[in-house]
Amino acid sequence: MGFSVVVPARYASTRLPGKPLADIAGKPMVVRVAERCQQSEAGQVYVATDDSRIADALEGQVPVVMTREDHPSGTDRLQEVAAKLELADDDIIVNVQGDEPLIPPSVINQVAANLAANPACQMATLCEPIEDADHLFNPNVVKVVFDDDGRALYFSRAPIPWHRDAFADGGRDISGGQWWRHIGIYAYRVSFLHQYVQWPPATLEQLESLEQLRAMANGVAIHVAPAIEAVPGGVDTQADLERLRAQLGGQA
Repeated sequence: MGFSVVVPARYASTRLPGKPLADIAGKPMVVRVAERCQQSEAGQVYVATDDSRIADALEGQVPVVMTREDHPSGTDRLQEVAAKLELADDDIIVNVQGDEPLIPPSVINQVAANLAANPACQMATLCEPIEDADHLFNPNVVKVVFDDDGRALYFSRAPIPWHRDAFADGGRDISGGQWWRHIGIYAYRVSFLHQYVQWPPATLEQLESLEQLRAMANGVAIHVAPAIEAVPGGVDTQADLERLRAQLGGQA
């Protein structure tokens, strides 16, 4: 099985402007992400960006594909990369978010292999158990429900599934082990990417602000599986960044 990795990296982050270039123990964050991806089994790793400052930071380290500024999502940006590189329709691309400098290479391999092993699916992604009620009820933590064959039924910022009895009158008992956090890594077939950009934003996608719901609204099967290794959270805030700097401060 062969696959490529593309890391979308935008300079204009809403909550943390310039995030891809944030210094973490002597290296820009986007460089640390790319290095993790290069440790996977990917045939090639690319960074997709619309900003020359990010391209300059990566010069000589990883190929950069310059993309338009107006993409509404990372999936749309990946389609432009696939088109520019003239990738074949059955090629697999893994989308690794540019704010995941600790992502384990093993899960990059896993999500690509899962898609390759499930030809009826056009996308694959991963999840992990939710064991803290605060996470379940936090709208910034995306939840996923999937069927017995590992196909996504729905993604939501709401606490799904809703335990009618345990959550009655404000209860928060999640001891049943039925809740999963979506991990934001995706594998796609290139043919799907070319379809995706032809579809208008879906109502559910806009309501939840979750781009994968555009695929589900158009009948696309998404494979979901628990990650084989714990995936540390990404960098969304300045506090996240400071924690990561402290954690990696002693590393080159």
